[in-house]
Amino acid sequence: MAAKGRNGARRLLLQALYQIQMAGHDTAQLKAQFAERPEYAAADADYFLELLDQIDSARDQLDKEIERCGDIPPGQLDPVEHAVLWIALAEFQFHPDVPPKVVMNEAIELAKIYGAEGGHKYVNGLLDKAAAGRSQASGSVKG
Repeated sequence: MAAKGRNGARRLLLQALYQIQMAGHDTAQLKAQFAERPEYAAADADYFLELLDQIDSARDQLDKEIERCGDIPPGQLDPVEHAVLWIALAEFQFHPDVPPKVVMNEAIELAKIYGAEGGHKYVNGLLDKAAAGRSQASGSVKG
């Protein structure tokens, strides 16, 4: 059974971002390719397309956040964990309507299912630090 909604979009994004890293596919190719997949119909296609564009345009910025919060350079990360982190950090940045706990739980689950053994622990630690930094930044503004 295909994953539905935003969960399905995240799973497709993981695969698309993996292809970007491993084969250098561009987003236009990926949009056409993924639109033909059966699981695309069950996923939140608008969310998939929006996040794919946002991540693609902000990869350098997202990698800087990975460098700030982690101890492994982005280029040395397992491609699955790298993609999971891009998705979660982009959701933190571009989709404040999604609760950080949901973003983190989804990212950890993706890393557990598709990533290297124990990779979800690294994802969890890095996202904890990134989320803490975001809440301190937003919490420091009084108004």
